[in-house]
Amino acid sequence: MMKIVGLTGGIGSGKSTIAKMFMDLGIPVYFSDLEAKILMQKSKIIKRKLIQKFGKEVYKNNTLNKPFLANIIFNDKEALQYVSSVVHPKVNQHFKRWIKKQQAAYIIQENAILFENGTADFFDYIIVVTAPKKTRIERVMKRDKILENQVLERMNNQWKESEKIKKSDFIIANIDLEKAQKKVLQIHKKLKAL
Repeated sequence: MMKIVGLTGGIGSGKSTIAKMFMDLGIPVYFSDLEAKILMQKSKIIKRKLIQKFGKEVYKNNTLNKPFLANIIFNDKEALQYVSSVVHPKVNQHFKRWIKKQQAAYIIQENAILFENGTADFFDYIIVVTAPKKTRIERVMKRDKILENQVLERMNNQWKESEKIKKSDFIIANIDLEKAQKKVLQIHKKLKAL
């Protein structure tokens, strides 16, 4: 039977890099953040609910106004919870349909907030990607072209790394790419054998 594996980690830990390493081994990977963005753009229900809650400015020229929404949800936990309650059920439905189309020993869902959104129990195994806080801050500042305090605000909306580690089956320290690759191979072999 195909195993369902969650791949998580704090912002800037390098989940996407690790996910791509699993893809290179032929493992299907579902990118939750990417799918959420697509659904926020395509779903009329999500659009309607976000406009009702945050106003018409949340969509500019019929396109999701990401900086506007990010500014709201990363400064307001209730707003973040609202967006999660609107978007994540749709992402979960989409993921379950996606699973049915896959054929592999195991599949991975890359999901930054699988503990925070209460979906951890759905997975057979969970892999957490870790990196030093300073490294994570630098990566996000460079990637998103934002200031350190903005990165810290986003980090504050996620569980601490230590909490995620306690609840995970496998840990990948993503500091040195070669070592991370070796760890991915070890986990891949274990998951295929289970």
